[in-house]
Amino acid sequence: MSLLERNTKYLISKQVIWRQNPWSDIPTKNYEWGWYYENGTHQCYSLFASKAKINTFKSLKWHMYVLWYLNPQLNPSDFEMIVKHICDIKKGFITFKVSNHIRQSMILDVSLQDLERPPPNRLRKVIFRDFCGLNRSQKMSIVGQLVGRSKKINADDVYQCMIDLNDLGEKITWSKISKSLDCSERTIIRNINNELKKEKILLNKQL
Repeated sequence: MSLLERNTKYLISKQVIWRQNPWSDIPTKNYEWGWYYENGTHQCYSLFASKAKINTFKSLKWHMYVLWYLNPQLNPSDFEMIVKHICDIKKGFITFKVSNHIRQSMILDVSLQDLERPPPNRLRKVIFRDFCGLNRSQKMSIVGQLVGRSKKINADDVYQCMIDLNDLGEKITWSKISKSLDCSERTIIRNINNELKKEKILLNKQL
């Protein structure tokens, strides 16, 4: 895996948006550190938030789709240059080489997407503000308190903890999740499905 730091200067110079908080979903409760959505929201996009690099073509195409969706002001030429920047291993975004042919094909596919439909996204219940001042332990404690409120732990609660650990650059373990949700590791394992098990492996591979 590439150890290069991401070069975001070019994206900043082009005023590219790569993070977006929910725009129409209303939070159940507002806090100084962020927001809580009892039923979750799919409207939180946060690219390049963790140390994990793009390591599959599927992930690359999703990142391209999100950038295209969040930046409707971009013309095709500017978008192509941004994608070319991200696909350059030396820029620190990606871990594998992408040929010109494949890159152009993916750009075409993404440009044909209906921008009235948001890109598929993870469900989030807890969203932290940038520079909220909380450390990893404090964040996971808050997540555990909020998503673990109900007496019954469900798959969505487990998934929320998984993506928060991943965002914090932490390896996901059932033990860490059980501590966050204040339940036994056995309870966690009983409430996960094969999809979550696969996602855990994929997220940990990114790190």
